[in-house]
Amino acid sequence: MPAELATSRRSLNGKCRGHPRAALSANCLESSGEMAERGQRVRGLLIHRPIVYGNTAIVLTPIERESLSTPDHTHRWTVAVRSAASPPGADMVGGGDDLTYFIKRVTFKLHDTYTNPTRHIDKPPFEVSETGWGEFDIQIRIQFIPEAVEKPVVFYHHLKLHPWTPHVLGAPSAPLPPPPLEEAARMGPVHSWQYDEIVFHEPYQAFLDILTDHPPTPLPKARNRVVPFHVVPEPGLNAGGAGTGGVPEFTTTMEKEEYDRLENAKKQILAEQEHWKKLLLEKEKEFQKLQKQIDA
Repeated sequence: MPAELATSRRSLNGKCRGHPRAALSANCLESSGEMAERGQRVRGLLIHRPIVYGNTAIVLTPIERESLSTPDHTHRWTVAVRSAASPPGADMVGGGDDLTYFIKRVTFKLHDTYTNPTRHIDKPPFEVSETGWGEFDIQIRIQFIPEAVEKPVVFYHHLKLHPWTPHVLGAPSAPLPPPPLEEAARMGPVHSWQYDEIVFHEPYQAFLDILTDHPPTPLPKARNRVVPFHVVPEPGLNAGGAGTGGVPEFTTTMEKEEYDRLENAKKQILAEQEHWKKLLLEKEKEFQKLQKQIDA
């Protein structure tokens, strides 16, 4: 996947004997009355709900910066947890479905320099908007409704403010510095989003009924939107261009696209290994030839 549109899957274990990830084990301390109300766990069943989490950021205008009590802030950003599918025709990433049928609260832990850095959001939209000048990691904690009988899950998202830039030639770990603010403002919003699937193992019947009564909106099979040219570092995904705008969108074909990119990267690595292996053998032969000449 491109860096700004990645995928993963988060599993929740509904068994009382625990799970390798302690944060994902079920809360098994419940009364017999609560158990009767929730029904039995549905053995051998898995059900998942797709979500996206991440942020969008824009450069503040000079007038907006002057109006702030913190004039050193350069960007306005929004971090959010949303459904994976986007609303038809909406200029946003995800958010096509209301998640309150299974999510009770989302807590965002911002940098300590912010006033009230721990933000509890108990109703949609599950998001926080702020201004700032630096990038940092945000802890995102999702609490489920009582019927789920599951402990919260925790995600981490690196706040992205600056446009994605190409990497230095020959140094894939060294991206070029971000462009000046004026140029970044012309590029439009910066998007950084992660697709995830929360998988419920053997849910209680009452919770399963809630989930099945609210099927998620399917993702589109193909991308319907223009991808901003600065969204991803790969030039092959440059579908827009300066000033075209556009919002990234998750699709069902992204998994295959990610697989193809990994396979291509694997082939390139194997080819590089073969190249250097042949070069090493040639150098070893030259060394043995020279050694024989010296010994003679």
